[in-house]
Amino acid sequence: MAPRTVIPIDENWEFKQADKEDSKYLPVAQFPTNVHLDLLAHKLIPDPYIGKNELDVQWVGEAVWVYRTKFTSPIVEGAAKAVLAFDGLDTFATVVLNGRTILETENMFIPERVDVTDDLKKDGGENELVITFDSAYLRGWKLVEKHPNHKWGCWNGDNSRLAVRKSQYHWGWDWGPSLLTCGPWRPINLEVYESRITDLWVDIDVDKSLKFATIAAHASTEGKASGIWFDISLNGTPVVSQAVASGGSATFTIDNPKLWFPVRYGKQPLYTVTATLDEDGKIIDSVSKKIGLRRAELVQRPLKGEPGTSFFFEVNGIPIFCGGSDWIPADNFLPRISKERYYDWVKLVADGNQFMIRVWGGGIYEEQAFYDACDELGILVWQDFMFGCGNYPAWPSLLDSIKREAEENVKLLRHHPSIVIYAGNNEDYQYAESVNLTWDQSNKDAESWLKTDFPARYIYEKILPDVCRELTPSVHYHPGSPWGGVDTHDPTVGDIHQWNVWHGTQEKYQNFDKLVGRFVSEFGMEAFPSVKTIDAFLPLGKDDPDRYPQSSTIDFHNKADGHERRIALYLVENMRYAPDPLEQFVYSTQLMQAECLASAYRLWKRQWKGPGREYCGGALVWQINDCWPVTSWAICDYYLRPKHAYFTVKREMAPLSVGMTRREHKYPKNKYTRVDIDTRIQIEIWGSNLTLEDITVDCVVKAWDVETGRETYSETVNKEPLVLPRNQSTEIIAFDVPEPKKNEGIDASRTVVAAYLVSRDDDRQLARYVNWPEPLKYLHLAKPTQLRAELSDDLTTVNISAEVPVKGVAVESEDDDIRFEDNLVDIVPGEVVNIKVRGAKKDTVITTRYLSMI
Repeated sequence: MAPRTVIPIDENWEFKQADKEDSKYLPVAQFPTNVHLDLLAHKLIPDPYIGKNELDVQWVGEAVWVYRTKFTSPIVEGAAKAVLAFDGLDTFATVVLNGRTILETENMFIPERVDVTDDLKKDGGENELVITFDSAYLRGWKLVEKHPNHKWGCWNGDNSRLAVRKSQYHWGWDWGPSLLTCGPWRPINLEVYESRITDLWVDIDVDKSLKFATIAAHASTEGKASGIWFDISLNGTPVVSQAVASGGSATFTIDNPKLWFPVRYGKQPLYTVTATLDEDGKIIDSVSKKIGLRRAELVQRPLKGEPGTSFFFEVNGIPIFCGGSDWIPADNFLPRISKERYYDWVKLVADGNQFMIRVWGGGIYEEQAFYDACDELGILVWQDFMFGCGNYPAWPSLLDSIKREAEENVKLLRHHPSIVIYAGNNEDYQYAESVNLTWDQSNKDAESWLKTDFPARYIYEKILPDVCRELTPSVHYHPGSPWGGVDTHDPTVGDIHQWNVWHGTQEKYQNFDKLVGRFVSEFGMEAFPSVKTIDAFLPLGKDDPDRYPQSSTIDFHNKADGHERRIALYLVENMRYAPDPLEQFVYSTQLMQAECLASAYRLWKRQWKGPGREYCGGALVWQINDCWPVTSWAICDYYLRPKHAYFTVKREMAPLSVGMTRREHKYPKNKYTRVDIDTRIQIEIWGSNLTLEDITVDCVVKAWDVETGRETYSETVNKEPLVLPRNQSTEIIAFDVPEPKKNEGIDASRTVVAAYLVSRDDDRQLARYVNWPEPLKYLHLAKPTQLRAELSDDLTTVNISAEVPVKGVAVESEDDDIRFEDNLVDIVPGEVVNIKVRGAKKDTVITTRYLSMI
């Protein structure tokens, strides 16, 4: 019996438009590929990411495209078979081999395998493989018309997307373009074998004591090979092994296992499990996967003093406050996202002090490289199934396709230790509520759901949980996001999406403490991307006549309804700004986003109060990334350039942080007076210790007059040593804003207050936060005359100082290779703030930007 061989079918591909008479075949640009990439390579379409070119390429999504290649037949002897394996065809594909139709697909997410033994030319003959891709957009509308009794409706895109199992964001979203792709988007291989391993899976149970782990290894096989050899190794060193009959299972116990931890809480050792198919001592096939040994649980239990239940993740017995981000596909043209780019994105998340990334349900089940990076870097993954923002239909053949989709993708993903939850959809229950679809939570009769106007409930509460229960029983399944209590807005049970800042009631972001939930899996604020990114999408770059914030081209690169009003609203409520110059306007939007998101993390993390009082267990900002150059809610733009919010979130999620808020309290002398009212402005200070050790500190509070820079207060506010218990937030003190010079007109409305957590051993500063009177627009900010941002002699640090309080000092460089590890810092007199920098040279010029520049 010969070993299994795998032959990539990745050469000699060419493509053309099938429904155009004079269209000629042209070579593809890469493989895997999609039609837009190939058209771009031949300059047959303009780059849709530049200017308004998106409008000029819409015809591509309504055309029919054909791909073909030729390849030589391998030798197929004896009982061996030849199978074409298609990892991903996007989406309505008809596959013809040597003139015979061998496959028709209608689901982008399902890998397909076809036995072509009898269809190949004889040994050494040349085969022709032709794949025709129909328009998913037009096919979708035909399906909508075919099912008029379904109550079609969605947010973003149009109803045709609901009928098609394809990445939903391809129809356009409120952050992305409408670019309906097609093509062989994942690899195609020809496999020749008599026997093979069809699947390798390990079911891992780490004992609660964490002292041993039980690993049940399963390998399903095809063919007649006699035995399977399982072995598990760590860093190349064998740990355990066992031989079993073909198609069998083996159970191992590993004492004192090397456990996989989230970033900052431990290391991320990855064991390698290998299944080897054996026939008379000869290796026929072998499959290896990296696994991590960890005990992960979603904890939902009653809370002390508050209604509802907790919602937080515990890994290896450690409760984790899951500050993190939501993830959308990193490009509209998926085949060009490299393994390195995936790693760079996930490293940005890890370096930003974030613990979790949520793979959003309108994109794709991501590439292995993405999850591999999460495994390696210790980032927890919340994995949605691919349904988003609509009322999905549920005719029988579609349900069959969805079941296969779920099974195949769970099998592909389930070995990753980073994945700790699967969720059925994104906002579909919320959409159902918004249009009053039939959804009675008390009705548990699954078959009856198919007869309602919300039949997709059958997908989320029957098909998907059944698949997860069978294929990955140790990982929690959650019917949707958001989902939990009496409705999707219930802040006391499950997760919520908090969009009453930006959308909804458009609350002030200073009120995020009133908008908390047990787990906030979406919230956000828009900001413009880097000016460098704007210059990249303007057709004429810096010389473009549309290089101003309200231009039609820049507006075109913001897909959110009402974005002009919303950005203007939050800017005008909070700070003085002007549209010119563009650089300062972009800075203003990024400052506003940074203040907003930091406020949410700071105030919600305050509710992480320890055992039994995990009132908020996580906050995932919408979103970490972009799929094209655009103004959006992302905190890093398409080119991986961090916006300033990235850095404020990083500071709020540091191992140790200090938080502060100020509140106005009015005390009228009697119930009728409008005059005799004592108004007091109080500051509240707390510390958040996300480490696993109690930390003893002093809390130093200082204050300055914002107009003169004069220091008006400096005290250590704790008389006894201040202990901040492990892994929780602790209230420190509340007192009136220091106003010792009120007789000079220096009151709370012009007093900047800073809080520092200081080591009792060596007076080293461990955390700082500067609190300003708000709204910032009311302040008479002094313009600094001695603002310095100087590179250290060893070129590794930028040292920033000023003689007056300066809000939001941003350090900048024209050199795109310069990387700052922090940014957008508040400066107060008498202090030097140090920012680490990479890539600086002796001639590097560092410039600054700050709020009071205009």
